[in-house]
Amino acid sequence: MTEGPTELELRRRNFKAQQSTVQTRRQQAVCVRRAYKRYGTKDHPNVILDGLNMTVPKGCIYGLLGASGCGKTTLLNCIVGRKRLNSGEIWVLGGTPGSRGSGVPGPRIGYMPQEIALYGEFTIRETLTYFGWISDMTSSQVESKVEFLINLLMLPDADRPVKILSGGQQRRVSLAAALVHDPELLILDEPTVGVDPLLRQNIWNHLVEITKHGRKTVIITTHYIDETRQAHLIGLMRGGYFLAEESPEQLITQFGADSLEDVFLKLSVIQNMGKRRRSSILQGVTDSIPIPAGAVNEAAVLDDEVGEISGEFGDNISMSSRTARRVSIAPDASVETIPLELPPEDEPEVKFTDYLKIMKWSHMHALIWKNFLWMWRNIPVMCFIIGLPVGQTILFCLSIGHDPKNIEVSVVNKEINYPMEHCEYKHGCNATYLSCNYLHFVIHNYSISLNYYATEDEARKTVEQGKSWAMVVVPHNFSDSFRSRIENGKDTEAWDVAGSVIDVFADKSNENIATFLTRDLLFGIENFAKSFLTQCGIDPKVFGRPVRFETPIYGYGEPDFTDFAAPGVILTIIFFMAVALTSGAMLMERNEGILERSLVNGITGTEMLFSQVATQFIVMVGQTAMVLIFAFPVFQLSQNGSWFLLFTLTILSGLCGMCFGFVVACICENERSATYMALGSFLPIVMLCGIIWPIEAMSPYLKWASDFLPLTQATESLRCIIARGWGITVPVVYYGFIAITTWIFAFLTISILVLKFRKG
Repeated sequence: MTEGPTELELRRRNFKAQQSTVQTRRQQAVCVRRAYKRYGTKDHPNVILDGLNMTVPKGCIYGLLGASGCGKTTLLNCIVGRKRLNSGEIWVLGGTPGSRGSGVPGPRIGYMPQEIALYGEFTIRETLTYFGWISDMTSSQVESKVEFLINLLMLPDADRPVKILSGGQQRRVSLAAALVHDPELLILDEPTVGVDPLLRQNIWNHLVEITKHGRKTVIITTHYIDETRQAHLIGLMRGGYFLAEESPEQLITQFGADSLEDVFLKLSVIQNMGKRRRSSILQGVTDSIPIPAGAVNEAAVLDDEVGEISGEFGDNISMSSRTARRVSIAPDASVETIPLELPPEDEPEVKFTDYLKIMKWSHMHALIWKNFLWMWRNIPVMCFIIGLPVGQTILFCLSIGHDPKNIEVSVVNKEINYPMEHCEYKHGCNATYLSCNYLHFVIHNYSISLNYYATEDEARKTVEQGKSWAMVVVPHNFSDSFRSRIENGKDTEAWDVAGSVIDVFADKSNENIATFLTRDLLFGIENFAKSFLTQCGIDPKVFGRPVRFETPIYGYGEPDFTDFAAPGVILTIIFFMAVALTSGAMLMERNEGILERSLVNGITGTEMLFSQVATQFIVMVGQTAMVLIFAFPVFQLSQNGSWFLLFTLTILSGLCGMCFGFVVACICENERSATYMALGSFLPIVMLCGIIWPIEAMSPYLKWASDFLPLTQATESLRCIIARGWGITVPVVYYGFIAITTWIFAFLTISILVLKFRKG
């Protein structure tokens, strides 16, 4: 009696079978094994890909079919390297996506997403030129492919803008962008939606042609299930599971169906046969379905979301049940086998210089050309972008920091019999009414408008009603008492001292106006007294203050708040305009799918960021030059320092804002959240960076925190350059340059890391 093979011999046989399988898989284009994925996106909020075992042989057309939300697009994003698997393995074109030398993402893949993902302002020719250039094609190669694709896809004139095309024509241009560089693996996500039957057949004929002799591989998803009869293999997905993976004719024969739609319906019903309770209609359907032997795996548990046949392939038949069972038309997972290993990747030799090559010139050329072309096609938008900071600067120079005009003040002058008498200016030393001379002096030299009243009650009501900012009360014998103080000095009688005092009752609810009013009244009485003493032949120093302010070392005798705020305001305008410009451009590309599509074609996040830096830098230089011209030569703001340092620090502020805009665009999902983040950062920077108020007046804790903000040191540095004329050798000045440069590299590093590790 012959003994059966031992366990060791069985394992050796299995190992040999595995080696044969590995050799076969070396010829396969895509292999996904034991994929388990939980990624929430706006299109598939709770997509689960569980137990997938997908194999796409090289040189075939693979049709990926399933209802909306079953995981088709998520699976494709994993294949092209834009999403990561929590567990399992993907092998594409000889390596895992993203590995060095795999070409995935890269030009070896042609990817057409569900959305159009094109620039509407570009022509068809320009669109194909961009996608050809980022795939390392020359201009002549692109031009030859343009004519071929226009004829193949029945597109209109190549110089017609994409935005004026119909929806179907735009999808054909999107397909042409995936075909232009003749990729090895073509991944098309619903390319025939909105395409007429004749053109659809033309596209399928082309796909069949390019896959002949194993030259190309195509993975295609579609809503038109029966058109995949021309595919070599189809994979039917439902609820994150593969129901079947077989050739179309084999499936139709196996299930005795008339069409692939019938096959999918039957497979969906079979998947739900583990339910205990079914409607009578559904029971009749399942009883009539021939189930292939070994097709049903009843060990898998059905989730509630799978218990419904809906979407493109069936009517909405509710099949939800807490005791539902998930059925997979796939090999039985309960059979113990030694897991097959994917083929080893062919790792290319890596040199040290390879780590220094973070950008490709062909990619940078295409990206910069694309960015400038978009600007050229949107000249009104660019004029607004350049003109907006200039307009803000003009508004600042015209509205901030100037003395208030015509401050209303109510006057009760008891030296005259108002309204019978009126104050008149009297020349000479023996003027009868010095109060009138003083009030006349204030009116003509300061921004005060006087209104006279007969009684204090009338004047007080004007202040209480908000019609006046202060009430000034002049005593009856002001002139005599004032002259007595001058003549008698320390021997002046007490009633003369009291009679020479003018009372002011001010409304100090507005600190700025109250401060200006106090300054004007005090300086007015001092300057008037000096003038009066000079006319009387008396040394004006008799009435002078015991503190004398000489010519300032820096600045002016009467400092202007506009000069104080100008450095911080200029830096803030340039900083936040750069934030808005770069974050808006990046979010527009990402939300329209252009960024994702470019990354799949091999563009790196670093290249994308630096191309934006190169493009927006030109715009920012123009903005900075216009702002500085209007602020200093036109509006004559103080500028005592180096123009080179002034311009350089302002440019660095814009670069810092640009890099912060990259961070905003990388972190935020849409324009709304980006707007909230930008606005949320605006007020803290304005309040804490010493832009509108000295940081010395802050709380000690806030002052410590403000030192770490991007514009704090830069604002103080620019203020020292402008007001004091200091150079780069002064620590306060170069601290600003160091701080803002550090923030530039910090923001840029964060952006690159987020783009690198954040998939999808």
